Amino acid sequence: MPTPDTTVLNPLWKPARAGDIRLPHRLVMAPMTRDRSTPEGVPTELNAEYYAQRASTALIITEGTQPSPDGQGYLLTPGIHTPEQVAGWREVTDAVHAAGGRIVVQLMHTGRIAHPDNTPHGRLPVAPSPVQPAGVIFTAAGPREMPEPRALSTGEVASTVDDFRRAAANAVEAGADGVEIHGANGYLLHQFLSGNANRRTDRYGGSLDGRIRFTVEVATAVADEIGAGRTGIRLSPGNPYNDIREEDTRELYPALVRALAPLNLAYLHLIHARDEELLGTLRSLWPGTLVLNRAGADLAARAEDIADGRADVVSVGTMALANPDLVDRIRSGAPLNTPDPATFYGGGESGYTDYPVHGDV
Repeated sequence: MPTPDTTVLNPLWKPARAGDIRLPHRLVMAPMTRDRSTPEGVPTELNAEYYAQRASTALIITEGTQPSPDGQGYLLTPGIHTPEQVAGWREVTDAVHAAGGRIVVQLMHTGRIAHPDNTPHGRLPVAPSPVQPAGVIFTAAGPREMPEPRALSTGEVASTVDDFRRAAANAVEAGADGVEIHGANGYLLHQFLSGNANRRTDRYGGSLDGRIRFTVEVATAVADEIGAGRTGIRLSPGNPYNDIREEDTRELYPALVRALAPLNLAYLHLIHARDEELLGTLRSLWPGTLVLNRAGADLAARAEDIADGRADVVSVGTMALANPDLVDRIRSGAPLNTPDPATFYGGGESGYTDYPVHGDV
């Protein structure tokens, strides 16, 4: 995989800020689920090695990390709600900081995208409404249909906000530089935003104000707990992943961003859905740092987004996954490793910590 003329990429190398976090350049590692924690959700020494290898990116955003037992949807994903998990994350953050990096923990509650077999407690998934998602999820017994979830009561929604707040405090206790709230890709916050997954009639459903309320409350609680300058949020306007259907994307996300803007969060992380007009609208509404993930775009296009003001920082996923020395490779014009999709999820060091560094014999 070649890299473009290095001069085209100059916008990537200017220093920046994401709230309280100083960034030495503008190329961030996107969150990617890797399914390599213990069955109890504890990060391991192998996880610490993986993240430390990639410390030269401007900021590491970790894989999705459940803020509570009910937040788990997949096998072998990490949590941040027990002392053992906090201790495991401390090993990771210490390793990243020792390598000169910066790291935030992504807080991800999967909501209805889950199966009881994938959790220690074996309970039904929870969601805004009892609407079964289409599709299957991988379990130890193979692919299984996801069950109809249990709807959270109004009181339980408030308790879930507190789960995010406590998880954020735990992440900071574990040495993280901050957290990213996962409001994208069809997981719990996105389920509250969408019309097909959220059929509530209380204050968390119905109107735009109702559907955005949970996301705004989570962001407010986390910012109040650890500081707005340590709090980012990820959104994916128009993304149908995990059986999400949005019929009012162009009204929904401007309303949400307007409500989030006064919080002065560290950054807004947008997954671009090829709606350039909406991107421009959200860019104009967001007063702080905007991180853009333009999936599938080459590095030159990402640098152009910064140069033209569509983004302040860009995030990359599989490029960072397959290239522990991504920044050095790009700056020197060296070719990039090719990612191996067969090793993305689960397993050991193969396809995780054994990608070669440029110059290795």
